[in-house]
Amino acid sequence: MANAAQQLATTEVEANVEHQVDPKALGFDATMLVALAMAVVVALMLWKKVPAAIGRALDGKIAGIKAQLDEAAALRAEAEQIKAEYEAKAAASESEAKAMLERAAHEAEAIRIKAEADAAALVERRARMAEDKIAAEERAAVQQLRAAAADAATKAAARIIADKHDAGADKALIDQAIAGIR
Repeated sequence: MANAAQQLATTEVEANVEHQVDPKALGFDATMLVALAMAVVVALMLWKKVPAAIGRALDGKIAGIKAQLDEAAALRAEAEQIKAEYEAKAAASESEAKAMLERAAHEAEAIRIKAEADAAALVERRARMAEDKIAAEERAAVQQLRAAAADAATKAAARIIADKHDAGADKALIDQAIAGIR
């Protein structure tokens, strides 16, 4: 019985398959209708010059992209030029800084040498001034000593003369001086 039921079901399925009909219009099946519709759409697109419009649009895009690429290349060249200028300026400022350091070192050395020379000259001048001052003080002391000695000698001589000379001795001296004049 199972076999009989199975055969009956199989016969019904086969009957349904045989009864399916593919849709047709004007003698064309579905595949042919889709192909015909596509041919009509392509023909309309060609008639309205859609490929040319698409080509023009693509050409415009290509021209825009080329312009952007050219602009980018120009900007890159300009950036590289600016970079090269700044690198050159940096190198120049580096060499200038080294030159400034060297000049500063030379100037510092010159200032040090001049300061040493000025200090030596100042010490020599001060030593000469001190020696001159000492010599002047010595001369002044010697003159004072001579003046004091001369004063003391004059006073001693006046005292000795006053003690040893009387009026008779003075008369003899005066007579002798008068005789020397003749």
